[in-house]
Amino acid sequence: PLVSDAHEGIKAAVSKVFCATWQRCRVHFMRTVLSHAGKNGRRVVAAFIGTAFAQNDAASARTQWRQVADQLRPKVPKLAALLDEAETDVLAYMTFPKEHRAKIHSTNPIERLNAEIKRRTDVVGIFPNEAAITRLIGAILLEQNDEWAVQRARYMPLETMAPLSDDPSILLPTAAA
Repeated sequence: PLVSDAHEGIKAAVSKVFCATWQRCRVHFMRTVLSHAGKNGRRVVAAFIGTAFAQNDAASARTQWRQVADQLRPKVPKLAALLDEAETDVLAYMTFPKEHRAKIHSTNPIERLNAEIKRRTDVVGIFPNEAAITRLIGAILLEQNDEWAVQRARYMPLETMAPLSDDPSILLPTAAA
C-alpha cells in the first residue's frame, strides 16, 4: 500500500495512478482522533482503539473497530463518525502479512528518512550545483536501502514479499542466504 496522511484526493490518486491500496497513517489518525476525545478521555479512547490494532487478522480488527465506534457513539458521536469513516483506510495494513504490518501502518519510516536527509543537507548548507544535491541525497537513499536490507528484522524481506504478487510471472526471487 501507499502510506500517507489523510490529504484531500490522495486516496483516489493512489488507486488510479499507482493501482495500489491506501493506508492512512495510524499515528496521524490517532492524533486527529485524540484531538476530538477531550483532555480527560484521551487515554480511554486510545486504549479502546488500540484493541482493534492488537487483533491478529483483518476481520477481527474490523469487528473490534466497529465495537469501539459503537461504544463511543452515545457519548461522543462525532468521534464515532470519524471512526466509521476511517475504518477501511486505517486498517488497510491488516490485510498484509503480519511481519509487514509494523512497517506499513504509519509514515514513520519515511519521516525518519526525510529528517535524516534534512539533517545532512543542513550541514552542507549551500550546494555548488544540482548534481551535488543529487549525489548527497542519492548516497543517503542508498545507505538507507542497505540498512533496511541488512538489519536484523529487515524492512521488507524478499521472501515475504513474493507471495503478495497476484501475477506469478512477476514474483520476486528469493534472497540468497
